[in-house]
Amino acid sequence: MCVGLTVTYLTTKVPNFAQADFVVVGIYSSSAAYILWSVASPYLTVPVGFVSSGLVAVGMYLIVLRPLIRRGSSLVVLMIATLAVDIIFTGIFLQFIDYIQGTYGRILSDKGYSFLTLYSLRDFQIFGESGLLIVAPIVLVSVTVGMYFLLNKTRFGISMRAAIENANLAKTLGIDVERVYLVSWFISGALAGLAGGLYAVFTYTPQGTSALIIVDIFAGSVLGGLGSIYGAIIGGLIIGASESYLTSFLTQVFTTLYGPNVGAEVLEFQKGIPLAILIIALLVAPQGITGINWRKIARRIRSRTTPGPTVESAPIASAPQEETP
Repeated sequence: MCVGLTVTYLTTKVPNFAQADFVVVGIYSSSAAYILWSVASPYLTVPVGFVSSGLVAVGMYLIVLRPLIRRGSSLVVLMIATLAVDIIFTGIFLQFIDYIQGTYGRILSDKGYSFLTLYSLRDFQIFGESGLLIVAPIVLVSVTVGMYFLLNKTRFGISMRAAIENANLAKTLGIDVERVYLVSWFISGALAGLAGGLYAVFTYTPQGTSALIIVDIFAGSVLGGLGSIYGAIIGGLIIGASESYLTSFLTQVFTTLYGPNVGAEVLEFQKGIPLAILIIALLVAPQGITGINWRKIARRIRSRTTPGPTVESAPIASAPQEETP
């Protein structure tokens, strides 16, 4: 999710508030394909979410953002435009849910699903654990390696990096910057759709999911540094782990101290954890963790922990006295 937001910010400099909607498109499209087509595993329909979200992202860029960018609209206008698209998507999702429930309600109920609140899709088990524990890390490593080769080992990746550094100079060198933008937005939406397909296996999807996960997306991207794709991966991992494990830890602590009712209320403040991390990151490291000079910090730590050379005191020699003639 975070990588997609960072890709669009690097290329078109637009903080996309509709990024979470691409994730929801991936959730609904891959889930609908899995349930209605009676596919053996939900992982087989994740490519449906990948392609669907990528095409939706390209459509958003062509219809909304590209005309505004060509008119020279400010960053504030572009941000408001993405927020308006997010509101439009909310209505579209509600219409989609009504259509699915009205047309395929019996099929969904027979299979134990409902798009009003889509609970996690059936996953395979390995030694009593969810298969997602194996699939998700493999996908993460694949995405990381794929982005590395795309940016560093392909001609398009070099063109993309040139357009990121200086779009006008890239145009003078013959690079089709517009094609770079289109592919970048497809990658952004496709990665969000890929995450959405896995998200549908991981947990339930209530109405308004986009409003919940947009906090995680921005927190992870800002923490990793909006100018670094690899930083977005690290930031996303930190936000996800913090939100999951810290919430579980606090729930156990409050349950032990004050009872199960108070412990259950901790879940209501789960989204406060990425918000707190986001605020701390903006205050302490506005450029993200990849913008911190870690080598300089390491040198300072070593200089403070390593004792300096001791200087032994030597007797002070007296100044030679001049002989009187």
